[in-house]
Amino acid sequence: MSQLKNVEARILQCLQNKFLARYVSLPNQNKIWTVTVSPEQKDRTPLVMVHGFGGGVGLWILNMDSLSARRTLHTFDLLGFGRSSRPTFPRDPEGAEDEFVTSIETWRETMGIPTMILLGHSLGGFLATSYSIKYPERVKHLILVDPWGFPLRPTDPSEIRTPPTWVKAVASILGRSNPLAVLRVAGPWGPGLVQRFRPDFKRKFADFFEDDTISEYIYHCNAQNPSGETAFKAMMESFGWARRPMLERIHLIRKEVPITMIYGANTWIDTSTGKKVKMQRPDSYVRDLEIEGASHHVYADQPHIFNAVVEEICDSVD
Repeated sequence: MSQLKNVEARILQCLQNKFLARYVSLPNQNKIWTVTVSPEQKDRTPLVMVHGFGGGVGLWILNMDSLSARRTLHTFDLLGFGRSSRPTFPRDPEGAEDEFVTSIETWRETMGIPTMILLGHSLGGFLATSYSIKYPERVKHLILVDPWGFPLRPTDPSEIRTPPTWVKAVASILGRSNPLAVLRVAGPWGPGLVQRFRPDFKRKFADFFEDDTISEYIYHCNAQNPSGETAFKAMMESFGWARRPMLERIHLIRKEVPITMIYGANTWIDTSTGKKVKMQRPDSYVRDLEIEGASHHVYADQPHIFNAVVEEICDSVD
């Protein structure tokens, strides 16, 4: 954990705006590692960003300053990931999902945030949607960035998009263990393994880091007790599919909650989901858009365009 702390400190040093990084203790003794940028901006609804599987607060470094120019931004490591507590999650998909969602709500209560613009990427998008079903009065706008776990698994194999090689590699290991077990076994070679499987990460963050800072960060986020990872495994059928697909439930979000879905034009996630959400919510605001030149990690592939789109959404709230 101390290595993760050191690498993350190098990342957060790049922030220009004032920020506060600390543990937020929940009543059940769990701690959520939280970074708040521009805490002095109290006039507008805060933006809360929820990272995806295997991620953490550091991966938003290309977005934090821009998105906190006129409002407070909160980002945190999901329970079971990054520097947050790593409890034992329930083994069933509904129980695991509920544990994540309850931790987000307890964190919000502890932070004293009455309402928020809620943004989630990938697994974070799935959990932000689940949260919005349960606590719609807290969400002024739901922003889903390449969200995981929406479509139902097709019965016809020809309808399945081919995931990238690294997803297939992870999925092949999955049958036997947790998704990132290979990283933990790799020990000191782990950062090199991240670099080998995901050389694109180094390129995405090259404006800020010429070295392996981001590969090291991802490695140290995931080289610990696989708590959130085990919960994710309980929630999925195979890497691309959720056991409880969100398309079957998105109509349960109160119709007043506006939703924007942002996809990378080159993503392996099924982008037709946006159209399907519109059909499920005919009386609600649902907008879907694709960002050219971006894959699954839209926020890092095209940060300037992504930041402009999210700022525009935030400005529409207040």
